[in-house]
Amino acid sequence: MRSLTIALGVALLACVTCARSDLQRLYPKSVGLQVQNPTALPRSDELLTLDIGRIREKAPDFNPMAFMVFCAGREMPSQADDLDGDGQSENITALLDLPASGKRELHLWYAPEGSRERTYAKRTQAELSVKTGGQFVGRKYLGGHFVNVRSLRVPQEHTDHSEFIRYEGPGWESDLVGYRFYLDWRNAIDVFGKKVPKMILQDVGQDGFESYHRMADWGMDILKVGESLGIGSLGIWLDGKAQRVSTTDSVTCEVVLNGPVRSLIRTRYFGWKVGGKSYDLVSELGIAAGSRITTHRVHISGDAPNLCTGIVKDPSAELLRSGSKGDWAFMATYGRQSLAGDSLGLAVLFRTKDLVEYAEDEHSHVVVLRPENGRLGYAFLAAWEGEPSGIKTKAEFVRYLDEMVERLANPVVVTY
Repeated sequence: MRSLTIALGVALLACVTCARSDLQRLYPKSVGLQVQNPTALPRSDELLTLDIGRIREKAPDFNPMAFMVFCAGREMPSQADDLDGDGQSENITALLDLPASGKRELHLWYAPEGSRERTYAKRTQAELSVKTGGQFVGRKYLGGHFVNVRSLRVPQEHTDHSEFIRYEGPGWESDLVGYRFYLDWRNAIDVFGKKVPKMILQDVGQDGFESYHRMADWGMDILKVGESLGIGSLGIWLDGKAQRVSTTDSVTCEVVLNGPVRSLIRTRYFGWKVGGKSYDLVSELGIAAGSRITTHRVHISGDAPNLCTGIVKDPSAELLRSGSKGDWAFMATYGRQSLAGDSLGLAVLFRTKDLVEYAEDEHSHVVVLRPENGRLGYAFLAAWEGEPSGIKTKAEFVRYLDEMVERLANPVVVTY
């Protein structure tokens, strides 16, 4: 039996080696990089962003249309990211597992010419689905059927419950959690709790607005947003209230990335009217595989007095705040605030240097932040008890947030 086991192991190793060798015949050239985890935390499903310009300093003929990423003898899921929509990718993103305080050698195998796209299990998704074949009658869209589109200029007729956009706005998800925001005057972010790791957004809202408020095999909408900031929505703190992005001249929304390891939605708001002033605003919401975190990068024109974000107030949830000693901090709530009647943790994470003050209004716990040269970055997340490996206690949630803050404050170091 032992001899048979050894023989099977040798055969399997030979098969894997052969498969890798076959791949490397298709991708004959390689460039090496080094990746270091600067923390004492093991980091699974770490999203690594590689600058193609830096890669080409070592390998001028590197081709982002035909490549694969190897680490520790294994092919790692990856994608090329065209963020400008000009057909030229700026970054490579890949998922890695890194040991505590450890280093890994990374090899990008590539073919200098041609297009040989690799296929990986889809662990993120972004979509924007609108009706076609019908028409607006007043503010309601009658008839038609839903189709996914890459981009949309929001029609002037569209408002809340127009039944024009499936689940009322764009959606994005990882294998852990889903989000959406209302692409109308409410402009607030909501949460889809997931009971399964597969992609589910393509099935949500196909039979109307009410279905996803009831528990299904995949999960449900688990957050009551109302007039609040929901989770991580953007606003300006003015006159003791978080003013959401409500009144605008026009809005466009685009699915920029819809990949296996990373997805991203970009929304442009023209002429946001608030406090007697008008601003143009660009919002980018991104999510990575294996993560609950949505990153939010914002660019606002003019001299905005501040930007704010926050979390819906719920009497069932306890307000939590981290210390302010590190480079990143969190404000969070935890308790039985899920619409499923169970525990839900919500958090916004931000750089401590950007913090102006904590605040609150009737509907939301608020973090007031200071943009720098019109730019701001922060993050938010939801952690639902109903996930397959869900966080089920406040203590677990706080430990998880402490780890996320440390990871954000200490990004992986890439040596080209």
